[in-house]
Amino acid sequence: MTKPADLPESFGPLETLDWAEINIGQSDSSVWRITLGDGNAVFLKAEPRHELAELPGEIERLNWLTKMGFKAPRVVDAEQSATRTWLLMTAVPGQDLTHYTDRPADFVRAYAQGLKRMHALDPTHCPFDHGIDARLAEGAARLQAGLVDEDDFDSDRKGWTGLEVLDWLHANRPDTGPMIVTHGDASTPNILAEDGRFSGMIDCGRVGRADVWQDLAIACRSIAYNLGRDHVTAFLKAYGAEWDEAKYTFYCTLDELF
Repeated sequence: MTKPADLPESFGPLETLDWAEINIGQSDSSVWRITLGDGNAVFLKAEPRHELAELPGEIERLNWLTKMGFKAPRVVDAEQSATRTWLLMTAVPGQDLTHYTDRPADFVRAYAQGLKRMHALDPTHCPFDHGIDARLAEGAARLQAGLVDEDDFDSDRKGWTGLEVLDWLHANRPDTGPMIVTHGDASTPNILAEDGRFSGMIDCGRVGRADVWQDLAIACRSIAYNLGRDHVTAFLKAYGAEWDEAKYTFYCTLDELF
C-alpha cells in the first residue's frame, strides 16, 4: 500500500516494512498496522492538527493508563509534523469484539470484564474530566467548528440539527452517580479479547471521570447492534447494573456530538 507522504523523518525506518491500513471505526484519524521483522506489530495513528484534535489527549491518556497498569497500547513515540500529530504504539493482544459476534457468551463476558476493570481504576488519580459539563462544552465547540456530522445521527435523531441535539441535552440532563474512570467510547471495536477473555482496550482518547452510564450506554447500543437487543440484559447482569432508560438515551444522544 502507499505510505503517507508526510511521514515524519524519525519514522523513516518503518517505510520498508509491511503496512496495512485499518478502516474500522469512525475516527478522523488514519491508522496503520505495521508488521515488524520478528512478526510482531506496531500501530501508527495520525490525526490532522487543530484546536479540538483528540490525538494529543490520547497520548496523555495512554501514558497514564500505562502507569496504572491497565491493558492498553503503550506509547512508543509521538511526533508532530506541520499538519498532523503522529502516535506510534504497541499492539494489544487479541482481536476486537467484532470478531466474536458468533460467540455471544464470550462477547458479553469479555465486554463486561473490560469495563469492570476500567471502572475499577482509582478516579482520584485520574486527571481527565469526562463529566457532563466538560462534554457539553466540548460538544458545543465541535459543533461551532463544523466537526459534527449531522448526516450520521442515529435513527432516533435523524433529521435533527446539531443545535437541536445540544438543546435537548441541556434540557434533559440526568442526575449523575459517582464519578468513575470511564473509557468514553466503549464501542465493540475498542474492546479486545483473546481466547474469549478480555485482553485490552484501544482508542483511549476519551478516557476520563464520568458516570458509569457514559460507558454502559455506548456498550448497550453496540451490543444491540452487533448481537441483538436480547443480549443487552445478559451484559448488564454480567456487569452488575440495572437498565436506566434516561441515562441510556442521554449518553447516546451526547455521543452524536462526537
